[in-house]
Amino acid sequence: MKILVVHNDYGVYSGEEAVVDRMVADLKQSGNEVAMLRRSSAKARNTLTGNIHGFLSGIYSLSGRRMMRKALREFHPDVVNIHNLYPFISPAVLPLCRKAGVPVVMTVHNYRLVCPTGLFLRDGAPCENCLQKGNEHDCLRYNCEHNRLRSLGYALRNMVARRTKAYKDNVDLFCCLTEFQRQKLIAAGFGKDKTRVIPNCIEHTEPQDTPLPDCGTDYVGYVGRLSEEKGYDLLLEVARRHPEAEFRFAGTPRDDKAIEVPSNVKLCGHLNSRQLARFYADARFIVVPSRCYEGFPVALLEAASHSRCCIAPCHGAFPDLMTDKENGELCGLLFKPADIDDLEEKVMQLWNNKTSADALGRKAEGNYKKRFLRDKVNASWSDTLHKMAENKKQASPTNR
Repeated sequence: MKILVVHNDYGVYSGEEAVVDRMVADLKQSGNEVAMLRRSSAKARNTLTGNIHGFLSGIYSLSGRRMMRKALREFHPDVVNIHNLYPFISPAVLPLCRKAGVPVVMTVHNYRLVCPTGLFLRDGAPCENCLQKGNEHDCLRYNCEHNRLRSLGYALRNMVARRTKAYKDNVDLFCCLTEFQRQKLIAAGFGKDKTRVIPNCIEHTEPQDTPLPDCGTDYVGYVGRLSEEKGYDLLLEVARRHPEAEFRFAGTPRDDKAIEVPSNVKLCGHLNSRQLARFYADARFIVVPSRCYEGFPVALLEAASHSRCCIAPCHGAFPDLMTDKENGELCGLLFKPADIDDLEEKVMQLWNNKTSADALGRKAEGNYKKRFLRDKVNASWSDTLHKMAENKKQASPTNR
């Protein structure tokens, strides 16, 4: 089967890019012929010209349409798998696929179809105004991007996509990462029969033989970008309150801003896959303190693959992802979102009881093996893409 994968990379390499790269590799390994239509936003925000180009292209990208026409004409895909289209590809490419009779399957990584920023977040707390009101005005009203031009651009491109029904009319299937995410799309008017859930998966990596320099062992771990929506500062405050405990943060701050930390905290910076495996293996447990719902926090899976449990907020998909469906047991601890006192209580509960942390870690690993193993998820993806291509051929046998 010939699959065209479409994605606009973000400014810096993210978990979404990692998922796209892994999917492409897996699809090729399964014997499919895969082509990429890929653009990048790297450095686009650093210049006025780049910002203006992104502003306009996010609404309607002429160059994106040219690239799509060429790909459809030269590659003749059986199915198109889209990921992020903003800003340099844009939803304007989708009618071209429909006209060519090629089914489109979208991997929905976040909430951007119903929230201009994709986060459902405003002023450090979940916000669903755009979903509930059915429009994007509040993105500009509250300046959700903390940049008027960017907030306007985000609101406009979502408004155009919604009013033209670019996604609803031209995407044949929306594959959400979680049931929570799927329900948000359904609430926004996306048909139940056009949505399904296929979770993320990871490639398990064995840790290096030697410990990471300056990190030590047996600590409270955090993995992710050091930015407000991720809630890293909440965990940092817990660390300040408890100098007797050790904390390690794997990740880099947004915009490279300096972060002051107490003596019991070490910032380990960006880690490659094998270093990250060592980081998980040496941690007592992992904390994912996100203020936002998150799309699908792969830290939960990565930690579980190393028999480490997580502490996470009780919102979004976290409760579902951390529950063993067979027995209904939680495989970690949940805290009240953005509540430092409750987070502190949960962190110290596991820090002071290694036996309990280890037991939850084993449960998390069991849940991971039942629901999120790479082979199982890949099989679901492959089956879905093949069925979409076959259904389209049967419905339009003379197409193309």
